Amino acid sequence: MARVAKTSAFRRTMRRAALPALGLTIMAFFGAYAVLGPNGILAYGDYKKQLVRREKQFAALDQKRAVLKNRVALLDPDHANPDMVDEMVRKELNVAHPDEVIVPLK
Repeated sequence: MARVAKTSAFRRTMRRAALPALGLTIMAFFGAYAVLGPNGILAYGDYKKQLVRREKQFAALDQKRAVLKNRVALLDPDHANPDMVDEMVRKELNVAHPDEVIVPLK
């Protein structure tokens, strides 16, 4: 006699629902990660704040670079600015007459 395994209706329903339930669980996980994750939709506001902050830093550094570029141009060996050369020599060598007053610009 062949033995026929009778399964309950509950087990049959659970087997049929397992694969779709697993698929929905995986989709829910990735959906939540897309919203709440480090690169998700909610992190977008933080990225915008960081971008504004970095743009301000870039503007300050760009201005500082322009000042330094101007000073380098004034110290060009081919046509150096005499005032700038005098200032640099006095600053580096600490040379000044006793009656002179050196006023640093920055």
